[in-house]
Amino acid sequence: MLIDNFSEHRPLIRRAVLVAAAAAALALSSSAAYAQCGGASWYGPGFNGKRAASGEIFNENAMTAAHRSLPFGTKVQVTDQNSGKSIEVVINDRGPFHGKRIIDLSKAAATALGFRNRGTTSVCLDQM
Repeated sequence: MLIDNFSEHRPLIRRAVLVAAAAAALALSSSAAYAQCGGASWYGPGFNGKRAASGEIFNENAMTAAHRSLPFGTKVQVTDQNSGKSIEVVINDRGPFHGKRIIDLSKAAATALGFRNRGTTSVCLDQM
């Protein structure tokens, strides 16, 4: 009798499992954060006061960054792999266009991470 009862509900159970799996897949894909690790550099002098690719006026003293593909306005946590220090920046420009670097930080962001004097560092990015 129990087997017969289960057989009657099999299509409903199967449908419920499929709906739950689809919902889980959608939740994972929509909440999946962007992550990338690589080289970082900074820029500012010579660009300060000029228009960034986003249309904003670049301010070397703001916590902003250039990235090749992330949408403008994206908030990114940048973690220096040497020091473990993390900061938050907003993408407002395109770049870097040098080697294998993945992000160009403003002068203020490089100062906050502590690598301004070195010029480059290794970082990991996480979309906020």
